[in-house]
Order: sequence, then structure tokens, then C-alpha cells
Amino acid sequence: MTAHPVATSGRPAYRDVNVLRWLTAYTASVTGDVVYFLALSWAATRAGGPSQVGLVVAAGALPRAVLMLAGGVVADRFGPRRVAVASDAVRCVVILAAAAAVMAASPSVWLLVAVALTFGVVDAVFMPAVGALPPRITEAAQLARVQGMRALSIRLSNAVGPLLAGAVLVLGGAAGAFTAAGALFALSLVTLLGVRIASSTEVSQRVSAWRELGDGLRYVRRHRMLAPLVTVIGLGEMCFSGPVATGLVLLADERGWGASGMGWIASAFSIGAAASALLLTVSTRIPRAGSAMCGALLVTAVGAVALGHAPSLPVAVALGALIGLTSGFTTTVTGALVQTETEPRYLGRVTALTTLCTLGLAPVLFPAVGITVALWGADVFFVGCGAICLLAAALGLSVPVIRRAELRPSGSGSPADR
Repeated sequence: MTAHPVATSGRPAYRDVNVLRWLTAYTASVTGDVVYFLALSWAATRAGGPSQVGLVVAAGALPRAVLMLAGGVVADRFGPRRVAVASDAVRCVVILAAAAAVMAASPSVWLLVAVALTFGVVDAVFMPAVGALPPRITEAAQLARVQGMRALSIRLSNAVGPLLAGAVLVLGGAAGAFTAAGALFALSLVTLLGVRIASSTEVSQRVSAWRELGDGLRYVRRHRMLAPLVTVIGLGEMCFSGPVATGLVLLADERGWGASGMGWIASAFSIGAAASALLLTVSTRIPRAGSAMCGALLVTAVGAVALGHAPSLPVAVALGALIGLTSGFTTTVTGALVQTETEPRYLGRVTALTTLCTLGLAPVLFPAVGITVALWGADVFFVGCGAICLLAAALGLSVPVIRRAELRPSGSGSPADR
């Protein structure tokens, strides 16, 4: 395990005020993202109709995916906290400016495209930076708990964000929703300013950004655990960062379960994922973490195939909860393993790479979802998801260093970690 220079209090992560500040900032940021995205889509629908929504959304997603690795370089070069604070401030200003522009006049599609492009570029810097902070604010033994808390934060944000966006859209329209998103980014910024990190004694070698990016990719490729682990993450998250949501819509429509049936399955998935996050947050130890993660992937693979062949809605809901539980467990454990193993000077670039694997690959698969279901049915799509998860599990089990990976229990950190 790699030793990290961290600022710790000796308390469990969920009782560490410094970690809770980071978590508050992260939660406000993710909730702001949800509100912003819905406000942007709503404004685009009003400005140009449904056909223009895809253009506006793509304008934000493309630069984020393309520039994510470069954002990791920026985080490593200038420090993740400094970059997170600066980019959060820019996001806040951009969205509040968008709110003022929408309030002053009816927005054009091209104005919304410009907002989405700018936000996407800044988000590509913010996400690796804020994601690289946990190893610098807590000890290695607490990283699994922090990842569990992060997962709970995401579930909470995804539940509260749409409700908040709907309320402010009714009361204040798109301008009000953009203002609410800007306020959440301001809260995130203020809270991040209070997060303390340990000072680093490393000397940054000023080389070109392109060379730093290459160094980061070579570091992952040559690392005996990170190289296969990043591949496992990419395969394991490929279907569950977006495509499965689309698959659920098509499955419910195909089986005649309707929108309410799709909602029940999606809710069960979220509840299962939240349960795994809560379990890992309070757990003091994850025995045989690598093997347990591979086992969870195997169960996810079986559950995905079974979901595609579910004979009734109640069975599908139960399988949705099971898949949420096991896939959430996998995401939390792999995130903790990555941050435990990565040298501090590469954290931004490695975080950017894993974020790209979990978020950047999903949009590429969206067209494949519709084509697969149209040609062969929803059951074939879920069989494909199961096969990909099975491949990820087989890869993890075939690599001894992953299969035998352990996360140190709370209180067992070495002095170097403290």
C-alpha cells in the first residue's frame, strides 16, 4: 500500500469534521449539477424545442469527456484543493451569469450551447480535483468509509436535486433554477475553503502538460494493480453509468409495466446502492476486499441477466435492488483501492482516468442500447450487460494482486499514514 501525506484526526471518517466539510461541498456540488442539468434541458426545450435539447446537452458532455484527462494534469500540477476551489468559483460565476442572462431576455439555443460548453470545460477540471482530495484529508484505513459516504452523497443528491429543480422551475422558471444551482455551487465553494489538507513536500517538475499526461498514463499502465483495476472499473461501470437506465425504460415499455414500473425498478436500484454505501460507511473492515469485489461483480452479472428475463414486475424490482446493492459495493471498494494504491503526485490524473471510465464511456453506448433492444429485445441487452460484468469479474479473479487485495481496517494505519 502507498503511504499518503494526510491530515487526520484519528476519528472515523463519518465523525471527522474535515471529511464532513469535504462531503458537504461534494454533496452541494452534485446537487447543483443535477439542478443545472435540468434547468439547461428545460431552457433548451423552451428555446428551441425537444430537437435542440440533445445539441445543448452534447455541447456540455463532449468537452468534459475530451478534457477530463487534461483536468487531472491540472489538479496534479497545481494541487487538488487549489484547483477544486478555483474551478468551483468559475462554475458558480458562469451559472449565475447564465441566470442573469436568462432573466434579462429569452435565451437563444446558442447562448445555452455557450453556457454548456463553458461549464463542461470547467467541470472537466473540477471533477478530478475534488475526487482526488480524500487521500489528502484522511488516512488510508478510512478511504473505504469515505467512498461509502461519497456514494450516499450521490444518492441523496440524485433524489433531492430533481425535486428542488422542479420546485424552482415552477416558481422562477429557468432563471430561478440557474440561480439555485449557482447558490449550491457557492455553498460548495465556501465549504471547500474550510477543508484542510496536509502540506506536500513533493517538488513538482515543470514539464509540458502533454508529458505530464503521458507520465500519468504510463504510471497506470506499469502499475501492477492499477492497470488491471482501471480496466475492471471501466468494464464494471460501462453499463451502470447510464445505459442501464435507458434499458430499464425500454424493458418496462416492452413488458407493459409502464412508467410507474420503470420507476419502481429504478428506485429499488437506488435503495440497494444506498444500502451498500451505508454498510461500507459504518463498517470497520472489508475482509478480502479484492475477492469480495469480484464476487459482487459475479452477482451483478447474474442479476443483470435475470432482470432481462424477469417474469413479473415484483421480481424485476427485487432484482433491481440486488443489482444496486452489488454494483454499489463494487464501485465503493474499487474507488478505495485506487486511492489507496495511487501515489499522491498522480492522484489527479488517476482520478480523471477512472472518472472517464465511469462517466465518459457511457454516452458512447447509448445508441447501442436502442439498436440492441429494437433488433433483439431488452432481454438481449441485459444479457450483454451481464456478459460485460462477468468479463470484469473474471479479469479481477485472474489477477492475483487484485484477488488478494485488502483494505486496512480502521486504526491499523502505519505511522507513515498518520
